[in-house]
Amino acid sequence: MDDCIFCKLVKGEIPCSKVYEDENIFAFLDINPVNHGHTLVIPKKHYETVLEMPEAEGVALAKASVKLGRAVKKATGCEGINLLHNIGKAAGQLVFHAHVHLIPRFSHDTMRLGWDRKKYESRAQEEEYRKKVEAAARK
Repeated sequence: MDDCIFCKLVKGEIPCSKVYEDENIFAFLDINPVNHGHTLVIPKKHYETVLEMPEAEGVALAKASVKLGRAVKKATGCEGINLLHNIGKAAGQLVFHAHVHLIPRFSHDTMRLGWDRKKYESRAQEEEYRKKVEAAARK
């Protein structure tokens, strides 16, 4: 896509701190990292979200994310890693090119993830959603 910043990075039109590249995947340091070593892993081909990717390309993205997650942990000495996908504007996606965040985490850092937890009103309501998700997964 011509106006996508991540596509421009893949094409070399914009400089970045590339850490990995293979046939399908491109990875680079986030320009505004949560912690040093925060890495973005993207498919070279443009997809708005990971949910639009063909399964084989999604598998390639997942494998590269695991490989690079190990590398980030080793390189930074972090205590943990958040592996995040923000899928859609409501979930906080800012760049609409599928990507995975590998965020090195330390017990002393200031990043916080949290949300208000919802409860199902009844076991019947929970079962209703279970059936909906199960049916959608079969299609």
